[in-house]
Amino acid sequence: MHRFFLLLLSLFCFASLALSWNQQQFREPENYEGSSDLVNLQYHMGPVLAYPINLYIIWYGNWNPSHQATIKDFIDSLSSAAPSPSVSDWWRTVGLYTDQTNSNITANIKLSGEFRDTYYSHGRDLRRLTMQSIIKHAALPLNYENGVYLVLTSADVQVEDFCREVCGFHYFTFPVIVGATVPYAWVGYSGTQCPGFCAYPFAWSKYSGKPPPSTGNGGNNIMKAPNGDPGVDGMISVIAHELAEVSSNPLVNAWYAGDDPSAPTEIADLCVGVYGSGAGGGFVGQVYKDSWGDHYNVNGVKGRKFLVQWVWDPVKRRCFGPNAMD
Repeated sequence: MHRFFLLLLSLFCFASLALSWNQQQFREPENYEGSSDLVNLQYHMGPVLAYPINLYIIWYGNWNPSHQATIKDFIDSLSSAAPSPSVSDWWRTVGLYTDQTNSNITANIKLSGEFRDTYYSHGRDLRRLTMQSIIKHAALPLNYENGVYLVLTSADVQVEDFCREVCGFHYFTFPVIVGATVPYAWVGYSGTQCPGFCAYPFAWSKYSGKPPPSTGNGGNNIMKAPNGDPGVDGMISVIAHELAEVSSNPLVNAWYAGDDPSAPTEIADLCVGVYGSGAGGGFVGQVYKDSWGDHYNVNGVKGRKFLVQWVWDPVKRRCFGPNAMD
């Protein structure tokens, strides 16, 4: 009955209920890089994604093939070996979360299908709820057993609240629209629309009203993107954020803090802006810089490097990533 009520409420109030990633560096929020008993993250008895995940990507719009390759290499890195600290090491923190049977979130994530919606089947100005119709339209299997759907919109696509309130969100589909309940996420490419909002720390918003955080040695905290494009590198961190949360809270009744499932604080929300030890006050923390000057904190397949935000570690009770200095 509760789930049925939530489903009806979602149909009428979807824009307020979809669980969103938003960039908060301009408001300098509290983060919990250090251990904290103030975070009341609780398990609400719902499922987590414990079975191997079949991930399906919908490329909506006109995509740069090199950007697609970078994103797919990141997805492949989630379950593949790479030099430490690696993307798969980062995912191990996500894997610490369990369901009521004590089953952990899976470490097996496979890209199982792709669909290129190059004809903009639902136009170039999208509502949040439209993502579900895009999934329905895509020539992909409707995998209600262990499928997760990732809708990625290109630079020329406008999405409701994108660049103003959100950079991505996750939720679950409604059977009345899609035909089954499956978890999904959406992330937009911000490289030309709002890199300072959704691709920080690779860009800084000219509307922030203040200069970027200082490094203390005369420089600033704007970093060089490890894969050559602030938009796609920033997007990868948002994808990581959403995949962590859709895996730990796929039906909005598993892991989150707060009493309201329509506005939960999830395992990545607690660590927005934290990429390394010592993060806080707009400083992303201690990360690596390679010989080209590119900044990163994890290694991926094919020699790739990525800068991915940390997530909340339920054992250490703090934000944590594999590049931590302690």
